[in-house]
Amino acid sequence: MSKPTAAELIRRTEELLPVIAERAAKTEDLRRVPDETVRDLRDAGLIRVSNPTRYGGYGLDIDTTFEIGWRLGQACGATSWFYTVSQSHNWWMGTASEAAQEEYFASPDVISSSAYAPTGQTKRVDEGWWISGRWPYSSGVDHADWVMLGALDLESKSLYALMVPRADVSIDDDWHVSGLKGTGSKTIVIDEPVFVPRHREMKAGGAPDLKWRDEHERGSYGVPQFEVMPAVLATPLIGIAQGAVTEFADRTQKRVIKRGPNSVSMAEDPGAQFRVAESAAEADAALNIIRTDLRELIAHGAAGDALTPLDRARVWRNQCYVAKLSVSAVNRLFDASGAGALFASSALARMHRDVNAGSHQAAVQWDASAARYGKVRLGVATPELW
Repeated sequence: MSKPTAAELIRRTEELLPVIAERAAKTEDLRRVPDETVRDLRDAGLIRVSNPTRYGGYGLDIDTTFEIGWRLGQACGATSWFYTVSQSHNWWMGTASEAAQEEYFASPDVISSSAYAPTGQTKRVDEGWWISGRWPYSSGVDHADWVMLGALDLESKSLYALMVPRADVSIDDDWHVSGLKGTGSKTIVIDEPVFVPRHREMKAGGAPDLKWRDEHERGSYGVPQFEVMPAVLATPLIGIAQGAVTEFADRTQKRVIKRGPNSVSMAEDPGAQFRVAESAAEADAALNIIRTDLRELIAHGAAGDALTPLDRARVWRNQCYVAKLSVSAVNRLFDASGAGALFASSALARMHRDVNAGSHQAAVQWDASAARYGKVRLGVATPELW
């Protein structure tokens, strides 16, 4: 059977958007992605897009995951976040040990969640790790087959991600938040120490793995992980911004307000026209920046060209800047949408909540990335920046 092309997968994604948009309110109420949405993503073949080809993937790289992810964000930011985060794990697992890959991809439609901050108690021993404690903010954990937990090796000061079966952990249902409620980013709990064998550890942010680049034929494995991963969280925000432009335009074309004895069409209001133009420009700019950077990263990795410190700082800067652009685009439209947009049931209100919540994730916050870029560009960078 022939593998679907990127264009075919994008077509399948766009067919799902109306029903995912219809479920957006339910996704918020549930505080997790509905089971039927996960089933739809699986049935459309979208869960295995980031898998290595040998484990059911289609031979596509992370740029296809991005194209699917931002489109999902137009309909539901939380569903997009769930999708891009879980897909990033399937991409990253392509660099794990062979034994770990075999375990993880035993089902090609595998889903995992993560909590990379090393907040639990961990001890590295010769054979592996003993871990216990709490790891918050694990998006999509309700649907996970595996969880990726951050662990700090105190001796080497190196950060690892440990691959743990979902059956070995419990969930604290504590995700009561203002935005991105549907991501289900709850806390993972391990009360009694669990042993994780050494083959299930992955060093976070390591150097490019050219072995797996060549075996999987993916240029993205030829660049450092930290230059790829922030795009995972920027992608849903771009989708939300694109969706907000469409929602505002549709709403404004139908909106009529009273000004004294007269009824005025808001579509004819210059303020509304200026706002939709500027927000659309920001949303389109954000989309094109990430598209261009991912294309460049994949090309660099495929050719074996090392990224310079300035290249790396620029990619980080851009990924955080598109989050800034996305927030600006949505806030401008929300501010011009009147009292009707204040209702919790308003799609634009949900987009406003979600894009601002997503921008709080440390990986896409502007200040740190701007400082990093400025230091490198001005010649005062230090190795600790990475």
